[in-house]
Amino acid sequence: MEQNNKRKALGKGLEQLFSNESLYVDPIEEITQNVKEEDIVELKLSELRSNPYQPRTTFDQEKLMELADSIKEFGVLEPIIVTKSVKGYEIVAGERRKKASELAGLETIPAIIKDFSDEEMMQIAVLENIQREDLTAIEEAEAYSKLIKSLNITQEELAKKIGKSRSYITNMLGLLRLPNVVKKDILDGFISMGHAKVLSKIANPEQILFLAEKIKKDSISVRELEELANNPVYKRKNEIVKVKEPNAYGYVEDALTEIIGNKIKIKNKKIVIPFNSDKDLERILEILKIEVKVD
Repeated sequence: MEQNNKRKALGKGLEQLFSNESLYVDPIEEITQNVKEEDIVELKLSELRSNPYQPRTTFDQEKLMELADSIKEFGVLEPIIVTKSVKGYEIVAGERRKKASELAGLETIPAIIKDFSDEEMMQIAVLENIQREDLTAIEEAEAYSKLIKSLNITQEELAKKIGKSRSYITNMLGLLRLPNVVKKDILDGFISMGHAKVLSKIANPEQILFLAEKIKKDSISVRELEELANNPVYKRKNEIVKVKEPNAYGYVEDALTEIIGNKIKIKNKKIVIPFNSDKDLERILEILKIEVKVD
């Protein structure tokens, strides 16, 4: 019975929240809307552990310092949400507030303690970050991938739930196929979302790495990147090749090929006439009206 009461304290309830047609809601507001003041406790920062399902892997240090300054002046205005673990507590939502509180020199932080399954922890963390934070393109893509797996839904169903187009979800998930070194550049902010989308449509890893370096070194625009990706320097399968000079004697080759029947090549100021056998050679000589006498 006690467990059921705890579930009711989640507002609409996680089961209903995640089964709704739309996930475009604030999951933290849904969880905290019925929580009473006496349910908020002060926990030691040293007892807190990061949510293992946290999609965010990088935190903007400048923004963290701004939040830390605000916390120094006004305190932590919104409690974090945690769940009891074997050792201390795991943060379900509020990772940034915890990190900023540490920077502000605090020893404790207001928190709401709730029971969550691993799946619920992941879903809440993903939804909170998608809707509240500016995730990098890779973090957002990984968050969508986790939601699709945990909710066992299709890309189209996820698109409807979060108010995005199917193509947007598909493009985002395409980023996860990029080489790891390029994904790290995106996470670190060296490659923008626009650039990343263009790179994700390229099949050849070598070309992706080459263009990724060019983005960083030459600061090329997304438009310039698209032009490079479509450059004839690259084969249809995106293989990097050398551009050949136009064949100035192509029209001569075509004319001779039509007369002789075999594919004629002009190379290094020489006319190359291939033949398959002695009989084929005799045929070519007859066409050229060349008579050869054998002693």
